[in-house]
Amino acid sequence: MRSRYSAYVRGDVAYLLATWHADTRPDAASLAPDPATRWLGLEVKRAVEDGDTAVVEFVARFKVGGQPAVRLHETSRFVREDGCWFYVDGAFS
Repeated sequence: MRSRYSAYVRGDVAYLLATWHADTRPDAASLAPDPATRWLGLEVKRAVEDGDTAVVEFVARFKVGGQPAVRLHETSRFVREDGCWFYVDGAFS
C-alpha cells in the first residue's frame, strides 16, 4: 500500500498499472496525475493477510489547488500471484 501511495505522489502511472490486478486494471489515461494535487500523508489503519489475499484499510490526505484538504478513507483488497501483490479494488468509507 505504501508503495502505491508513493507512486500516486510521484505520478508513477507505470508502477500503478504494474501493481493493479489485470481483471480490474483501468487504462493509463484515467490515472494521469493532476499537477494541482498535493499529497499530504498516508495512515495505514489495518492490514490483514490471509494466505494469498489481503485487506488494507487506509486514510490518504490530499489537496487540489487551493481547496481544503480531502480525506480518502478506503478498504482495499489485494491478491498475491506468482509471489507479487496486486491491488484488486477498494471500497470507500
